[in-house]
Amino acid sequence: MTATTTTPATVGEGAAAQPLGVYTRPKGGNGWRDWVTTVDHKKIGILYGAAALFFFAIGGLEALLIRLQMATPDGTVLGADMYNQVFTMHGVTMVFLVIMPLAAAFANYLLPLQIGARDVAFPRLNALSFWIFLAGGLFLNTSWLFGDAPTGGWFAYAPNTGVTFSPGHGMDFYALGLQITGIASLLSAMNLIVTVLNMRAPGMTLFKMPVFTWMILVVQFLLLFAIPVITVALFLLLFDRNFGANFFNPEMGSDPLLWQHLFWIFGHPEVYVLILPSFGIVSEVIPTFSRKPIFGYEFMVFSGIAIGFMGWGVWAHHMFVSGVGPIAVGAFTLSTMFIAVPTGVKILNWMATMWGGKLRFTTAMLFATGVVSMFTVGGLSGVTHAVAPADTQQTDTYYIVAHFHYVIFGGALLGFFAGFYFWWPKVFGHMLGERLGKWNFWTMLIGFNLTFGPMHILGLQGMSRRIDTYSPGFGFELWNLVATIGAFTIALGVLFFALNVIFSARRARGLPPVGPDPWDARSLEWFCPNPTPVHNFDELIQVESLDEFWHRKYGTDENGRIVRVATAEEVCQKGDATDVHLPSPSYWPVVLAAGFPLIGYGIMYNLWLCAAGGILVVMSIYAWVFEPPDDPDGAHGHEADGAAEPEEAPVG
Repeated sequence: MTATTTTPATVGEGAAAQPLGVYTRPKGGNGWRDWVTTVDHKKIGILYGAAALFFFAIGGLEALLIRLQMATPDGTVLGADMYNQVFTMHGVTMVFLVIMPLAAAFANYLLPLQIGARDVAFPRLNALSFWIFLAGGLFLNTSWLFGDAPTGGWFAYAPNTGVTFSPGHGMDFYALGLQITGIASLLSAMNLIVTVLNMRAPGMTLFKMPVFTWMILVVQFLLLFAIPVITVALFLLLFDRNFGANFFNPEMGSDPLLWQHLFWIFGHPEVYVLILPSFGIVSEVIPTFSRKPIFGYEFMVFSGIAIGFMGWGVWAHHMFVSGVGPIAVGAFTLSTMFIAVPTGVKILNWMATMWGGKLRFTTAMLFATGVVSMFTVGGLSGVTHAVAPADTQQTDTYYIVAHFHYVIFGGALLGFFAGFYFWWPKVFGHMLGERLGKWNFWTMLIGFNLTFGPMHILGLQGMSRRIDTYSPGFGFELWNLVATIGAFTIALGVLFFALNVIFSARRARGLPPVGPDPWDARSLEWFCPNPTPVHNFDELIQVESLDEFWHRKYGTDENGRIVRVATAEEVCQKGDATDVHLPSPSYWPVVLAAGFPLIGYGIMYNLWLCAAGGILVVMSIYAWVFEPPDDPDGAHGHEADGAAEPEEAPVG
């Protein structure tokens, strides 16, 4: 590979001339080698999204099997043990392999663009985080091939997950698979935090960043502190099961409640890890299609930060019936009520943004308003759990299943679909079809409410969760059948989305990419052409205000009315810079990641496999250290040209 060695571009209008700042990789192709070796944050974002949608299909199939089993009394679709495996893997897949990587997909692709950066802080580390995540997800799902999927629920309560009650290797797959994906989350969190704090465009202060960037930043700090907690818990479980330890064995004087504390100290911040990226997406979509700035920007930012802090103080509301005592119950009752306040601030600010706006109900906007309404339902049912006597009645019933899905599906997943429709032209250069998109939205929304709305009633009628079947005569038959019909309606909505992706790509074949600003958007990522060039920005952007892109297009006349002062074509960059040189592709991230599943199989089946996996990891790290981060020919070319070295260049 070689790099062009022309004179570096300079910072754009409104700033002093200076070297562009980050010399980036030459343009590559789209063959499989380019995807396997890429360190481009945009391609890695696409890889995260594709992997998450693959696991979404698996998790959705598991959900349909669960609902088929529960559609009628005395269901025979799945046996009891297989039901437990499907039930556990559905939860683990949706939480750790779908929602979290979908958030990572949007974060990886958009975050550098929204802060005006050429790349992330650590491109190869970024690639490593994806490949480790994929290795962990595939490792976890190979448990099906071994006929030994985990059966302890996604929460894995001890001592049910010990060898006595969970023989075989199912829970070992759980512990090791989540350890591997946890490493990926930690690497990604460190990378994105450094990117936001150190690589913003000139003039972009923290309070000129988009709300989406802020929410992603809060999420990365949550991951940075939450993942080590679940890592400790999983190590303890692994040592209990494989090396004769007794951390959760009550017969040896230990306390199974330790697992619950460790899991939920991680698990409740994890809920906000799942939901805050969606909140950020909604906070970008609603202002764009209301043609108004976000109402109360500072309140939106600080409410997200407050959720991040307060999320650490509510974990024991998952444990009101575990015997923690009345003082703890009282304290966590109050904290559970308090955390509803910053969430309510966001709901009210979104509604205030729409109030009086010139609303355009595109598919993205429909999904965003769906998040506002459905998450409100889930939030209200969640606040009822702050009332300890009510929580005692509702715990371990389908009421909890309904609440959780209104928050995670209605809040997080619908938000990601809003993001798909909003940023699809930015990523792929063409729009998703609006007609199929609206079919997608309405079938998913109706199916969602048909599925999880009746579960509130089932729970209040006393139907327990985590059961593989139920007897006739308890009044559960009707609503379970309705819920199953709803689940298949959701599946139809997802099918509409898949068809939309295929048909829109076919329609766009041979046509020029969509214009630079299809939505009349507000933030920095729309300065680039669609799809985004490999080097992101031709020139660094001098940021003067929040919603910089919008302010470049609009001003006010002598009467104070907002008028357009420039077209999007005049504002957007051309995307044709040729003097950029990025870090070179590398095979070592994928090779390094391949060692982790080998170590996992070795712990379960044969320690010699651990040795092979360890050698692969150490060898990859050694090769990584001595691999030049840039194309040597290109780097020498720039040195000869007198250009600044990448580490000396300004990064804003």
